[in-house]
Amino acid sequence: MTETKIAIIGLGYVGLPLAIEFGKRFETIGFDVNESRIEELLIGKDSTQETTPEQLKKAKLLKFTGNSKEIKNSNIFIITVPTPIDEYKKPYLKPLEDASKTIAEYLKRGDIVIYESTVYPGATEEICVPILEQFSGLEFNKDFFCGYSPERINPGDKTHRLTMIKKVTSGSTPDTAEKVDKLYKEIINAGTHKAESIKIAEAAKVIENTQRDVNIALINELAVIFNKLGIDTESVLDAAGTKWNFIPFVPGLVGGHCIGVDPYYLTHKAITVGYQPEMILSGRRINDGMGSYIADQVAKLMIKKKIHLVGANILIMGLTFKENSPDLRNTGVSNLVTAFQEYDCNVDVFDPWVDKLEASKECGLEPINHPEEAKYDAILLAVAHDEFKELSPSEIRAFGKKNHVIYDIKYLLDAYEVDGRL
Repeated sequence: MTETKIAIIGLGYVGLPLAIEFGKRFETIGFDVNESRIEELLIGKDSTQETTPEQLKKAKLLKFTGNSKEIKNSNIFIITVPTPIDEYKKPYLKPLEDASKTIAEYLKRGDIVIYESTVYPGATEEICVPILEQFSGLEFNKDFFCGYSPERINPGDKTHRLTMIKKVTSGSTPDTAEKVDKLYKEIINAGTHKAESIKIAEAAKVIENTQRDVNIALINELAVIFNKLGIDTESVLDAAGTKWNFIPFVPGLVGGHCIGVDPYYLTHKAITVGYQPEMILSGRRINDGMGSYIADQVAKLMIKKKIHLVGANILIMGLTFKENSPDLRNTGVSNLVTAFQEYDCNVDVFDPWVDKLEASKECGLEPINHPEEAKYDAILLAVAHDEFKELSPSEIRAFGKKNHVIYDIKYLLDAYEVDGRL
């Protein structure tokens, strides 16, 4: 029996934890085109904070490289590169296509290529497989085979880790599907679910986050309605939540690598087959518009307090797309900053989790080191980092001028302690 040798292509939030787990059991090579990422991993550092130096050391069979030639002896290739959207909210598949070309150069008879990156149903076989065939000279399902096992990483979540989340698997042939499923069972304690086809596995992934996006959009719309009715949204949700089958979603800014992106992959594919999705795109419009809505609400509160908008100093506490994580991908706070800048406000963003260079690269923003006291006309609690939860209302108010507004997006403070909230 051929010895399993694994290559992980892409060492971000998804690829690194996967490489570590496989590296405990199989000869594994982690490859990434980002040289600085490889350099930090070689010294035991992970800037995503998803793994620790101790966890890296446990992967005795894992090596890192930025040289693609070092993956040539692998027989299992797992692609975990980003699949974002472009400025027109269309799937941007170049990283996936480039990774497929890289692998194709070293593809051999009997090899299996597994994709974990989020795509629309059909993308693996319609986009990736032709690239693999073209650049390898091999024939799909005769010389090489493919699988799809969608990632379910939740950045910053220390409870639902890779091994504790059930894994969906699939393969291009029944035999391949069995091999892929068996491979993941080696590292996934929670077990696996073998889907009937690659397309089904792709579809399952893309609807997981589409469902969440639509549900959050509903709660965001309800928050807007309740605001107009003068009703506190959190109190309504607490009351409704006493029913056994009420689904616990809360309003807020939607961002991240999945929820704000995956729905566009599904709607893109739906449109290509002649169906115009209405509910999904409506939910996207609502969630994408929350930054502007919140800025407008804060502006109205400031006007009521006779605070001039033009030239006002605004403090936004939190920049990442979720709490207790340095992940800035598609953060909704960026839209909030832009909305205030359109009012000609001066905006400071403070986030103890964020790397300044990464913030500049990802968001075009430079976070401050720490807020000044008595400086701000409005303070917004945008991300529920533990560091912010530990601050008392008086400590937060100390950042404001004598006359200021506090707006709580994340329900960190009680309603009576703030001027407004979702």
